[in-house]
Amino acid sequence: MRCVVIADGKLAVEERPDPEPGFGQLLVRVRAAGLNGADLLQLRGRYPAPPGEPADIPGLEIAGEVAATGPGCLRFRPGDRVMAIVGGGGQAELCVVHERACMPVPSVLDWPEAGGFPEVFTTAHDALITQAGLAPGEHLLVHGAAGGVGTAAVQLGAAVGARVTATVRDERLRSGVAELGAHTVVAPDEFVGKGPFDVVLELVGAPNMDANVKALATGGRIVVIGVGAGAKFELNLLALMAARGAIRGSTLRARPLEEKALAMRGVERHVLPLVEARRVRVPVAATFPLERVDEAYERFAAGGKLGKIVLTCD
Repeated sequence: MRCVVIADGKLAVEERPDPEPGFGQLLVRVRAAGLNGADLLQLRGRYPAPPGEPADIPGLEIAGEVAATGPGCLRFRPGDRVMAIVGGGGQAELCVVHERACMPVPSVLDWPEAGGFPEVFTTAHDALITQAGLAPGEHLLVHGAAGGVGTAAVQLGAAVGARVTATVRDERLRSGVAELGAHTVVAPDEFVGKGPFDVVLELVGAPNMDANVKALATGGRIVVIGVGAGAKFELNLLALMAARGAIRGSTLRARPLEEKALAMRGVERHVLPLVEARRVRVPVAATFPLERVDEAYERFAAGGKLGKIVLTCD
């Protein structure tokens, strides 16, 4: 199979032996694989793959057809369209994934949309619904709302019945985020006056945290899932106590299979029906064939995009 390989901080496309599925695993012929911030961090040597995953093949989400099944598979069969979150190895023509980490691809999604769906919508749903308990009528703040997780979070917040405020640095992208369901879209330094917020989804990191705490409603919750702009800040505990607020941190990649499977089942129950009804969608900013992976990563790193960058395999 052909696959993307990271070596000495550089990307290459190489031939590797085809993987074989083990017990409970599917061999998926990958048609599309979304890029995520973790891939860029891994390229820079700052986010190694979890134990047991391919150490030098990036990729956290895939969509494709089941090529073969290992012993013990019960749900999917060869030829089924599936999408999945993986710990690594997704940017390849073939990928082995446990059956429980897979979801069926809704008929309304094409391959690039399906390839850009699993990681961001599972992350957003887990953070907003499972961890923060976002409820109808609450006020949600989404930072970095033009990216993959951000666009998913804005749509899920609107679907829940929350009022959504979003921060977007690039002024050209704000109208697109508003069209996804954000009631208010502002520059990153203008959000405090739009609060108070019941839930804050932090995708940027430390620079926002002091203002996040100041803008919390009573009983407000902050969930941190991205720290690209910095990971350390000074916290005024008195402000957090006055709001009776809570701060949670979360990652998805390193979780054990059982937790990932539970998160995926939540997405199947609550989000896939919204996809089928076309109430949420996967904005795809650009697609690149596997052999143009350098261009795909450069486009991702450049920013100024609405939604996902996706690699495709013929």
